[in-house]
Amino acid sequence: MAKAVTKAIDAGRHLAVQAGTGTGKSLAYLIPAIRHAQQSDSTVVVSTATIALQRQLVERDLPRLADALEPLLERRPTFAIQKGRNNYVCLHKIGLDEETPEALIEEDDISWLGKHVKRVAEWAQDTETGDRDDLEPGVPDLAWRQVSVTSNECLGASRCPHGDECFAELAREKTRSVDVVVTNHALLAIDALADVDVLPEHDVVIIDEAHELDGRITSVATNELSARALTLAARRAGKLGADKAILEDVADDFSAALALEEPGRWERISDPARGAFTGVRDALWRTRNAIADAPEGEAANDPETAAERGNLKNHLEDLHDATVRILEVFDEDDPAKHYDVVWLTRSDKYDDSVAVAPLSVAALLREKLFGEHTVVLTSATLTVGGNFNAMAASWGLPDKTWDSLDAGTPFDPAKSGILYTAKHLPAPGRDGLSDATLDEIAELITAAGGRTLGLFSSRRAAQQAAEAMRTRLPFDIMLQGEDSTGTLVDKFARNENSCLFGTLTLWQGVDVPGRSLSLVIIDRIPFPRPDDPLLQARANAADAAGRSGFMEVSATHAALLMAQGAGRLLRSVSDRGVVAVLDNRLVTKRYGSFLRRSLPAFWETTNPDTVRGALKRLVAAR
Repeated sequence: MAKAVTKAIDAGRHLAVQAGTGTGKSLAYLIPAIRHAQQSDSTVVVSTATIALQRQLVERDLPRLADALEPLLERRPTFAIQKGRNNYVCLHKIGLDEETPEALIEEDDISWLGKHVKRVAEWAQDTETGDRDDLEPGVPDLAWRQVSVTSNECLGASRCPHGDECFAELAREKTRSVDVVVTNHALLAIDALADVDVLPEHDVVIIDEAHELDGRITSVATNELSARALTLAARRAGKLGADKAILEDVADDFSAALALEEPGRWERISDPARGAFTGVRDALWRTRNAIADAPEGEAANDPETAAERGNLKNHLEDLHDATVRILEVFDEDDPAKHYDVVWLTRSDKYDDSVAVAPLSVAALLREKLFGEHTVVLTSATLTVGGNFNAMAASWGLPDKTWDSLDAGTPFDPAKSGILYTAKHLPAPGRDGLSDATLDEIAELITAAGGRTLGLFSSRRAAQQAAEAMRTRLPFDIMLQGEDSTGTLVDKFARNENSCLFGTLTLWQGVDVPGRSLSLVIIDRIPFPRPDDPLLQARANAADAAGRSGFMEVSATHAALLMAQGAGRLLRSVSDRGVVAVLDNRLVTKRYGSFLRRSLPAFWETTNPDTVRGALKRLVAAR
């Protein structure tokens, strides 16, 4: 793989590499990356889907490589990590004396939330990084959102009173002129799609966990509009001297129009909805113009107000552009209607919203990523149906510009692992985990002596399982969201009798070799939600083109995710254990064989006694 990556970089050809868990693929692309960076005096960007893999690269793989390569090179290899802004505490936000948006928080949680926020504020005075992963112990996601900002919320370093000491800016400064910058797919997408440079100048991009690229790029290219966003923007504009009624009035009309529509995908737009969007579009631009020009001397006399003016102006432009994009989808004379999907989401808690997303990101990637850089894409799961064609098409890899390699695996899954399908359990339903499924989970974890990674298809299921197991088992049950993911994974790895339950981000990038992980539980086949408007639209497009939308979209989505989840089990050649799938459809449905072929070639069984016995013997052997 290292030779193939080197050849691709030297020749300027794109490369797709499937390399099984434990192959050492990070070393196989980091060594050629360092070589290229030092020979060309340039930076190579390595992008991952998960923070867990970013930490592995920056805290383990790159330091070891730097030590090993330093005697062989003219200078020591250098590297840095660039995370999203919301991973750092915002000094400006914790210094504001404004009320927490308590309307979105349950009353009983306010004092609880305040304690966490206060602790982060105190920590911010001592930390050198401001990085959430360095906060021990961590805080829940809800609390962290009160002390951090997204890139859209940030005032900007030049306008923020704390710009000189901003943790996110200091971290970004460290990426200048290093050999390797490690980042995530979202920042890679923003850098490729935005008009401003977010990442350092680079000519080579290496994308690990590349099976996630399509989804992450789609997320960045998705716009959303809600009455709540309009109302909040109106309040901010009012504080800057604009007439807030301009936006408040159309927000009311917008809410009334959405109340008449059906949730889900919109393939046509009603006259009331079109009128509401047109009114929103015009009101946003009027408000934007009203606050665009600051009074003379404001920037010098009141830098915070000047910064807020610029920030809100950009926000209003984003909302305006989203509205225009939605209207263009329903313009019969505009070709955009063939490329974007619009849908309405109902929410009692957060307000109804309308989103617009690309039907495919292939064209965006073809032009903005593959057209401007040499790209290496790698993952343990890239082949579907025995080849790379499906993934290459979803990425938009231009024909005849790329090569592929399957690097294989160092493991013998049939001797090291068991794939157990709980055929006797009832098929998964919509009402949460059944009592029989909870019993099965308890029995499996007991047999394994803890040592379990529970991968659940929803936050609700993970929480239900965690609450049930905490009352039934003597093991420490950790739940994703109760602390930062990196901290939870570290605790899980250190305590071999513990369990870690979570959702999507734990299905990939978690690397826990050895005694701490003997059992991976998958509660159900992770098909996308049948009411997901975007994936439904993509499936319909495949059906219309004469292909199978279910197999191309739903089954492929599930197969790639299951392969990633199952890949958490064997992380070293001495690892042994069980992947337990608590969904009988894996062996009872025709598509089950397609899904199983996407998994490592484990020894398979549906006998619960056989599996419990194997887990008990494994515990005894240790």
